[in-house]
Amino acid sequence: MDIATGLGLIAGVIVLCTLILMGGELSMFVDVHAFIVIFGGAFAATLIRFPLSSIFHGLPLGMKFAFTVRRITQRDLVDEIAALAEIARKQGPIGLEKAEISDPFLAKGVRYVADGYDADFIRDNLERDRDNFLMHLNEGSKVYRAIGDCTPAFGMVGTLIGMVQMFANMTDPSKLGPYMAVALLATFYGATVANLFCLPIADKLHVKLVDEEINRTLIIDGILMMRESKSPALVREMLLAYLPEKHRHEAEELAAA
Repeated sequence: MDIATGLGLIAGVIVLCTLILMGGELSMFVDVHAFIVIFGGAFAATLIRFPLSSIFHGLPLGMKFAFTVRRITQRDLVDEIAALAEIARKQGPIGLEKAEISDPFLAKGVRYVADGYDADFIRDNLERDRDNFLMHLNEGSKVYRAIGDCTPAFGMVGTLIGMVQMFANMTDPSKLGPYMAVALLATFYGATVANLFCLPIADKLHVKLVDEEINRTLIIDGILMMRESKSPALVREMLLAYLPEKHRHEAEELAAA
């Protein structure tokens, strides 16, 4: 689980609840009309912006990757691919069949090498797999960003509706408070949903998209070099270029030791 995402959401909810309870009760901030304006309006606007397939793919995939982390780092990937290259060089591609691999995408590439597929097939298949995955992850980021962009606008719409209703009933003071509450709570809901949930998740997905693109491209290059029976030292040296400068030097020092 991505602890940062969970901690951020929990901290945000705690801050809001603390501020609310310091000046009243949580029930004061519950309003059905404001809820309908924000979530109903955001849902309708998202349906207009995106096809249903993008929404059904993007929302769950985005939620999944916002709260999960990759089980293996880029540095560990380099070490694992170099070890697999060592096996392939000593035992041949057949030796890779018994190797235990933690990353599913890497395992798929190694299976292609073990089965003897040519390099063009491996490259095309893995690149297509990578591009499709990144496309769906990008769709998720766009969907959450779209919701985050429109919820404050619908909060303003809810505010305007509440103000119109309030001014239309100025002769009845008993209705002024509820209509004012609708007006203000709609803005509150819109700002909270956008800035605490949707926009941060969209940014987190964009960061993970970039990270996944680097990781999967690294894997593809490593698999192709493994297919060509390159030496493990050369494989490691070539793949170290994907690491940040600091980690690159650390990996080189460990390899030398």
